[in-house]
Amino acid sequence: MREVIDVKPMEDYQLLLTFDNKEKKIKDMKPYLNKGVFKKLKEKSVFNSVKISYGTICWDDKIDLCPDSLYETSKPVKE
Repeated sequence: MREVIDVKPMEDYQLLLTFDNKEKKIKDMKPYLNKGVFKKLKEKSVFNSVKISYGTICWDDKIDLCPDSLYETSKPVKE
């Protein structure tokens, strides 16, 4: 199982994720913004409050995503 060790919010509701294998990926959160608890993330201040917790990302300890899902569904950063 991959763990997220760093997260940075970016423009256009994207997240720059760094995983425990040092791989960096971009997760586009726009598809989630009209679904359930994720609707709260439409507010930029909430979206930008993303943090690391127990190897994954979360917002206010109430919204989180599975780290394996993040790894599988995010796109590698082209350096």
